[in-house]
Amino acid sequence: MEDKYVIKALAALAQPNRLQIFRLLVVKGAEGLTPALIAEELGMPANTLSFHLKELMHADLISQERSGRNLIYRAQYDRMNAVLSFLTQNCCQGEPCEVSPEDICKTC
Repeated sequence: MEDKYVIKALAALAQPNRLQIFRLLVVKGAEGLTPALIAEELGMPANTLSFHLKELMHADLISQERSGRNLIYRAQYDRMNAVLSFLTQNCCQGEPCEVSPEDICKTC
């Protein structure tokens, strides 16, 4: 993964509302959530939520899919794991780590 993609992802997550949205979508899993359910869960106004969802999509951390009249947002686990792998690829100065990148998100 290139530095510019990691920087874009980390910049998107460096805002409290976006971090909350992303974490909620990670917890929700493959089912995803509609904007209405995200707004309800986080107590966030729709226009604020829309702005933050757009930023997370721009960073390729979440995906959007139309299901009938609804939009469903989901965390992009492959992208999340790629960022985590990038951040930990040279950890422990070459010594074995207690947590391998494969263990970071086994349920994803």
